[in-house]
Amino acid sequence: MTFKDHFSERATLYAAYRPRYPNALFEFLASLTREHHTALDCGTGNGQAAIGLADHFDRVIATDPSPAQIQNATPHRKIEYRVAPADSSGLPARSVDLVTAAQSLHWFEPGAFFAEAKRVLIRDGAIAVWGYGDPVIDDVRLHETLHAFNRGLLEAYWYPERKILLDGYSAVSFPFDEVKTPAFELEMRWTLPELEGYLRTWSATARFMADHGTDPVKQVEKSLAADWGDPATRRVIRWPLALRAGQNPTS
Repeated sequence: MTFKDHFSERATLYAAYRPRYPNALFEFLASLTREHHTALDCGTGNGQAAIGLADHFDRVIATDPSPAQIQNATPHRKIEYRVAPADSSGLPARSVDLVTAAQSLHWFEPGAFFAEAKRVLIRDGAIAVWGYGDPVIDDVRLHETLHAFNRGLLEAYWYPERKILLDGYSAVSFPFDEVKTPAFELEMRWTLPELEGYLRTWSATARFMADHGTDPVKQVEKSLAADWGDPATRRVIRWPLALRAGQNPTS
């Protein structure tokens, strides 16, 4: 599987400014498995999902093909970070209770990843893949400004794989016994500098900078500042989360 490295150069920003997943998500994931010995998180980035899994599993193996992402990962006594692609974990067969891919499936070759998941999962193990799309700010004017930046200035710079994510992975063939999932969303209370840091983690931002030699976030920060008020004011930002989960077929 070819590694599409769009984030290594921004691994430090990624670690600092990506939103965190809700605790309720990990409680649901833990309910899918009878045992809670080992979880495998593929495409872990800096470990955003692995940290949540560590609250519910004895051991978490967190893999990413980017050495820079792994170097910036959050240390945790239960987490073992490894540089490895999603379709080749290096783990023994039937050794994992849960496999996850958070905000990363659209960068994988799904068939190869799912084959690896089936290989390492125990017979009654589970898998979950999820992602989030465009942010929504709690102020109409601020949201309109951010939307124009995202879907106007940067629209041509998003990779085509993003559409798979925005569609909630609904078009991806899912070869597991799928289960009904609750609705979840991410929520952060961010200052204006924190939001700007997040915008600089976007792959579209990086592509714009590579083409133009300028930071596009600087073009939107003045407009945001005009309606934000005190930059240290914390505003609510939400992302709807799309989740697919299932059990490993026993046959």
